[in-house]
Amino acid sequence: MNLRRFIHRKKKNDELAEEIESYLAHEQDANAARGLSSTEARRQAYLKFGNREATREQIWRYRSVPWIEGVWRDLRFALRSLAKTPGFTTIAILVIAVGIGVNTAVFSVVNTVLLKPLTYPDSQSLVQLMNTGPRGSFPGANVPKFNIWHQQTGIFQQVAGYDWGGAGLNLTGNDKPQQVQSIHVTADYFSMFGAPVIAGRTFTAAEDRPNGGHVVVLSYGLWKTRFGGNPSIVGTTIQLDGQPYLVIGVVGRGFITDPVGDLWLPYQFDLSSQDMAHYFTVVARLKPGITLQQANAQLKLAADQYRRIYGGAPSSQDGFGVVSLQESIVGDTRYPLLVLLGAVSLVLLIACANVANLLLARASARKRELATRAALGAGRGQIIRQLLTESLVLSLSGGLLGLVLGFLGVRILLSISPAGMPRLGENGVAVTLDPNILLFTLGISIFTGILFGLAPAISASRSNLAATLNESGSRSGIGFHSGKFRSALVVSEIALALILVIGATLLIRTFLKLEAVDPGLDTHNVLTMAMSISGERFQKTAGVAQIVRDGAERLRAVPGVTNAAATNCMPLQGGFGVPFDIVGRPKGDAPTTGGAGFYSVSWSYFDAFKIPLLRGRSFTDHDDGSAPGVIMINETMAKQFWPKGDPLKDRVQAGVTMGPAFAEPPRQVIGIVGDTHDGGLDRDPFPMMYIPVAQMPDAETALNSRVAPLWWVVRSNVDPHTLVTPVSVALREASGGLPVAHIRSMDEIVARSTSRQRFNMLLLSIFGGSALLMATIGVYGLMAYSVQQRTQELGIRMALGAQTSHIRNMVIRQGMTLALMGVVIGIGGAFFLAHFLASFLFRVKVWDPSAFIATPLLLSGIALLAIWIPARQATRVDPITALRFEQ
Repeated sequence: MNLRRFIHRKKKNDELAEEIESYLAHEQDANAARGLSSTEARRQAYLKFGNREATREQIWRYRSVPWIEGVWRDLRFALRSLAKTPGFTTIAILVIAVGIGVNTAVFSVVNTVLLKPLTYPDSQSLVQLMNTGPRGSFPGANVPKFNIWHQQTGIFQQVAGYDWGGAGLNLTGNDKPQQVQSIHVTADYFSMFGAPVIAGRTFTAAEDRPNGGHVVVLSYGLWKTRFGGNPSIVGTTIQLDGQPYLVIGVVGRGFITDPVGDLWLPYQFDLSSQDMAHYFTVVARLKPGITLQQANAQLKLAADQYRRIYGGAPSSQDGFGVVSLQESIVGDTRYPLLVLLGAVSLVLLIACANVANLLLARASARKRELATRAALGAGRGQIIRQLLTESLVLSLSGGLLGLVLGFLGVRILLSISPAGMPRLGENGVAVTLDPNILLFTLGISIFTGILFGLAPAISASRSNLAATLNESGSRSGIGFHSGKFRSALVVSEIALALILVIGATLLIRTFLKLEAVDPGLDTHNVLTMAMSISGERFQKTAGVAQIVRDGAERLRAVPGVTNAAATNCMPLQGGFGVPFDIVGRPKGDAPTTGGAGFYSVSWSYFDAFKIPLLRGRSFTDHDDGSAPGVIMINETMAKQFWPKGDPLKDRVQAGVTMGPAFAEPPRQVIGIVGDTHDGGLDRDPFPMMYIPVAQMPDAETALNSRVAPLWWVVRSNVDPHTLVTPVSVALREASGGLPVAHIRSMDEIVARSTSRQRFNMLLLSIFGGSALLMATIGVYGLMAYSVQQRTQELGIRMALGAQTSHIRNMVIRQGMTLALMGVVIGIGGAFFLAHFLASFLFRVKVWDPSAFIATPLLLSGIALLAIWIPARQATRVDPITALRFEQ
């Protein structure tokens, strides 16, 4: 009944008006019957009844739903009021939209990467197996560890291993050989991850055993692009590295993996293997009711079992553990994303401060209107509610526009996001509009509406009507001293802007420091590409050495090529590490054993990269399988393990304790080369060992060809990209038709290695620049408004003889006082932010002088410029005009 009255308000209002008029007429007739004149009778009736409008509102609230009626009335009034000031409304909505938009964009990425569950069934029970120790934990497994973990049936339902998809395979069978990304997996892989099989089946346990046959499962993408989505492909054979493989199944398009695979092959582990090389990863599904803590406790016992059976590593301080798979995938991305989300929150706060200042200015202009409403009976709560409704209309409108801007911003973020951002791109899920994002945008829209609207609403609802009307009649009432809240908002804007700009400066300096790092090699005019050599003819070292020799000769014959080499790992992209012993060295002050990076390279590798030879000699083409074993080390290894001795007098045995595949013979150290940043420009060089490709043991070559491609390095005297076609043709001819992939210049690899730092720097710089712009506008707006409101005061001062320089300096002094207060607060806040940015910095101190001295000076200068313009306007006030205007 009450709701129906609300819906039919106009009709009910008319009925209520008739009812009130009927009551007044009845009361007037009664007064006339007592002998009063008609005029007096009517007057007495009105006095007895009271204010008709107020009475009608009271009756309406009693008969209807009061809060719905109030909200509806406030909303209509807010829309009419904002429509009367389109300039103010447009600016306010745009400022809010930008603030909410950037927050929505960053939160959308945070939501996709951090908050959305993995797309696998019951993904909460999936865990990553880890190696733990005093130096931290890391993923990776060898066959003995997989064997031990697979036996932990008390805590795991399933255990699956898969490699990182590094080597690739050559898909042949037509005129266009294609290098495809292959992933070796164990039999439980597909069922554990819930792979949607749309044709055929996946591997059986028998097919995953040694000599289990050549079978393959295709991805949806390869099935469509290479085989045209032929449903009859299952049961046929395809050629991979010259060998026939039976296609037994096709996985649907919804199966998202990391790394991305074109096809899957069974691992076919020999579980009796003693090889200790870590070249794959292991994921398990916990049994129902098993927690991470329980699993970790059980794995401590498993580590003891591993030590008893295999001896050696892990040591008593090392062990096994698990982390949730989602946590493992997200890795170190969580912290940077949360810092960026915090940074855009500061941008939103500055936007709120700007809109609050606009609302305060608007409320000052509406003082007579609000005072009149109060005089007519509107309570303070009603006025506050009305003004808050206007704020919420602005914020929700800005939020709706911000949602659109946010998704445009997401596209920009994805286009500049660093390589390898988990769960994004081709190996991730699409950033879509979901309930989390809608609730986030709605929540911050309401929050910001209340945040920037509450204080102006309270300020404008002051109950002292006489003071309000008196203040409305004179512009001098709103000046520097009476606008303390507006001044506080500007101070906060400057402080927040300074925090962001200092943070951006620290990241800019970090990026410049990274750019200035000497990688230890000449990256210019170098082309790199990968070739899969996992075929049968490359299981022996002689086959690999032959293709390296033939390929290098062909490449050097290409016009524009000055040198060519091959390697199993590329600088700046990580690589393999192995333990080693210094043969025959007695134990003393210098260490006799350790670990180092391990590259197999062709004899021309150091010349192709222009890595300097510091001592001894480099490899030659005579260092082949028939020559004595030789090895070269880098400067860091020489300094660390031969602090006072001569490494060229010693022999080194690499791969000790790693099993028969790594049964390296002792090798003579023949040379020391300069350091290269193989782990990335932001990491110090670590010990490195290099051996000739032609001298690798056959078992090591077979394993290496399965897990890593052969990388070609081509130095040219022209733009390397112009050589892609002739170089690819030359290598195909030299290898018997093998294709190449992952073609990049070395400069592109360097850029990719710093992409995350560039991403952080770019975003924080954009946020800092936006904050600085809004803070500058806020300072200018406050001072311009202050000058406008003090026109009469300034006119009196000038009429009494004040010099224009005194007026200008007074305004500048007042404005710079606010700016310097914001700078001081901002410097304190920036020290707090720098603490969170410490892990992002490279060779930059958290209290970097250029950031904490130059940046505040820059912001102070910009603030002075923003204040100077209103200060000059203040000196141009005509006293006569000002006084006449204020009469």
